[in-house]
Amino acid sequence: MQPEQVEIQRFLADYSPFDELPDDALMTLAKQVEVAYYVAGSDILSYGEPVNDLFVVRSGAVETFRRNGELYNRLDAGGIFGQMGLMMRGRVRFPTKALEDCLLYCIPADLFNDYCDQYEGFSNYFEVDNAALLRQSITDQTNKNDLTTDKVKSLLMRDVVTISKEAPVSEAALLMTQESVSALLITDPDKPIESDPEDDDGQAIGIITDRDFITRVVAESLDLKTPIGQVMSTDMVVLDENAYVYEAMLAMLRFNIHHLPVLKKKKPIGIIELSDIVRYESQSSLFLVREIFAQQNVDGLAEYAKFVPDAFVRMVNEDANSHMIGSAMAVVGRSFKQRLLELAEESLGPPPVPYCFLALGSMARDEQMLVTDQDNAIILDDSYDAALHGEYFTALTQFVCDGLNTCGYTYCNGDIMATNPKWQLTLSQWKHVFSQWIENPDPEALLHCSIFFDLEGVWGKEQWATELRRHVAVQAKDNRKFLAALARNALLRTPPLGFFKAFVMEKDGRHNNSINLKRRGTAPLTDVIRVHALAIGSRARNSFERLDDIIAANLLPEGSAQDLSDALEYLSIVRVKHQAKDVLQKVAPDNNIEPDNLSRFERRNLKEAFQVVSAAQNFLKFRYTANASIKGTKH
Repeated sequence: MQPEQVEIQRFLADYSPFDELPDDALMTLAKQVEVAYYVAGSDILSYGEPVNDLFVVRSGAVETFRRNGELYNRLDAGGIFGQMGLMMRGRVRFPTKALEDCLLYCIPADLFNDYCDQYEGFSNYFEVDNAALLRQSITDQTNKNDLTTDKVKSLLMRDVVTISKEAPVSEAALLMTQESVSALLITDPDKPIESDPEDDDGQAIGIITDRDFITRVVAESLDLKTPIGQVMSTDMVVLDENAYVYEAMLAMLRFNIHHLPVLKKKKPIGIIELSDIVRYESQSSLFLVREIFAQQNVDGLAEYAKFVPDAFVRMVNEDANSHMIGSAMAVVGRSFKQRLLELAEESLGPPPVPYCFLALGSMARDEQMLVTDQDNAIILDDSYDAALHGEYFTALTQFVCDGLNTCGYTYCNGDIMATNPKWQLTLSQWKHVFSQWIENPDPEALLHCSIFFDLEGVWGKEQWATELRRHVAVQAKDNRKFLAALARNALLRTPPLGFFKAFVMEKDGRHNNSINLKRRGTAPLTDVIRVHALAIGSRARNSFERLDDIIAANLLPEGSAQDLSDALEYLSIVRVKHQAKDVLQKVAPDNNIEPDNLSRFERRNLKEAFQVVSAAQNFLKFRYTANASIKGTKH
């Protein structure tokens, strides 16, 4: 093999899909590659002409175009083009031009077709487009969604503790005390692990529990020198490490036992106790909500707030989708608010006038994640008189917002909180303010719209929140000036893709070389979806439900709304998994992911999701102008 062929092989091995080829196939390919050079500005492929090679950019850069001349893609080192022509009657589908002086590797069409036939991963790369891969990833995630998918091995908190069957019961009791365990596995020295590591279950021959000590040793006044093998239970019920938690629960109920040894390849690795099952259940968001309403003071609530991250991680591990996780976390957050308001009224007495406490932003959309601050406000009855009632509501809102901060829902940096007199308004005043924002959409008004238009009543006259949403929907629908301004505002946060669709990293020091998935991904997407939802007068609060309304209204080109849904789901899932990983590693969860820590498949899907965001923002630019009508799209 020539040195230049070795260099070609090494280069290709760093890029998909060549990295999936066996070494001998890659070596064969490298030997057949021809190298071409193009100067900047020259045409490489013209539409409709025969194409005989697959091209890989070795250095420099190229641009590919759609048939109508619109720029389709920019490619630099490792980029591939020509495949569509090879797969569609051997004619060029995307004209290509050298953006810079470039070296190209040319792979013969016959070899390309042969490898597509031989290697599934190689052919999948070309035959399945990025949007389809992203959708398949979302489908796989949905199909895995089963709230009974946690394995028993996830409950094990420590290594198994064992003792020989010849040891006296006094030694066994001392060992249990020293190790703080309620059960021991008994081993047989005469049955050591043989040469077959897959068949060593004979080593653990029984189990002794604290209950056995009471009934078989203390109650029987047994000599403490009695070998533990004589009092152990030999009819052990065991589970494989890959059994599900619900199987452990069923086994404990069926056999009326409190301890279950767990095996890995038939070798004991731990014991699950009934208390582990109780702890597992305590991480359920339903359990959390029940306990939140049982607390009698802020300290008690703060204590239960410590379980919120565990409940979040459990849902992530159970492959719940982002809608389910966001809804559950929003319900938990609303429960804290509601219990704090109950406690405040118990302390301050009944409110002097009716009111409605509002949740804003992600909590109102049922899209709350683990990293969140508190955004809230209050609607007061039109009979409200500051001189007569102000002191009460100042104390009530201060109690609630301080309590939320104590429970981990930190104060809002922008002071979007019910404690701010600016956000303590009567229902009539709120309607007037919302109308002003819609009629005069200056930058400050647009900033407020993106927060306050996602609102929900959590306590008191909750129907007032519904009335405000109706007011906004009626006022905003078909208001071209407002929608155009809101659309421009939705373009301020762009996805992190550069000139060649490479990731653009944060460079702020603390999160250097990372991407803030909320600021650069989910937030721009929810902004885009909100504009479309307002344009059709949707009253839905959740982004996915808004997309359902948008699809029904036939507002976007066919398939676009589904692409938005897939992109939002994928970005949200990457975000929640990142936060769950932070919790498990006992570091403060955040929204900053490092692409280098993702697999190539994940990075590819992430880029596709960001491109959907970018395309959606581009669509907004011409869809909502001050002079455009807002009607459904014909297709």
